[in-house]
Amino acid sequence: MTQTPLLNQPSTDQRLIYGGITWQQFKLIQAGFAESPGVRLFYYNDAIEILMPGREHEVFSRLIGFLIGLFCLENNIEFEPTGSMTQEREGEVSVQADESYCFGQSKPTPDLAIEVVFTSGGPNKLQRYQAIGVPEVWFWQDGLFSLYRLRENHYEKISRSEIPELATLDIDLLTRCVLIAQMSRLEAATAFRNARKPN
Repeated sequence: MTQTPLLNQPSTDQRLIYGGITWQQFKLIQAGFAESPGVRLFYYNDAIEILMPGREHEVFSRLIGFLIGLFCLENNIEFEPTGSMTQEREGEVSVQADESYCFGQSKPTPDLAIEVVFTSGGPNKLQRYQAIGVPEVWFWQDGLFSLYRLRENHYEKISRSEIPELATLDIDLLTRCVLIAQMSRLEAATAFRNARKPN
């Protein structure tokens, strides 16, 4: 008797982009994907991007979220993880970050959005977040973080977070521990905690 193998989640992202899409058409497409968890939809400048994250994408997203949560808990920081919730400005833009957070208290627009990038795009996606007014956006790509802070009318690259609650977060340490966490979450958490303890 032959058994049918289970379908595995693809290891790489699948990404489709279509131009010339109106907001009304986008909302219909969005409704069509309402029962498809894991599919991310983006809309900006009359174009829709449909992203089906692969296994690696999801793993890195969760590892980053795990370590940021650990940092907040270790430092008694009140935070609200809003994940990949849909953020929209009616008729103009719709985004779903991989991870997003409010710090201190709940807000309509998160303080931080994080995207894991395995295909092209990265900083080119900043215009979407600018239209919504997300104060800080981080990209994880090729084993490194790129951080951007919203100024008056553009994002500026920064070396460490300007969110007050994350001011003491060492981005190099976070990067190292995300890479360690691929092999062992426990080792990553231990390294993260130990590196932050005073000598």
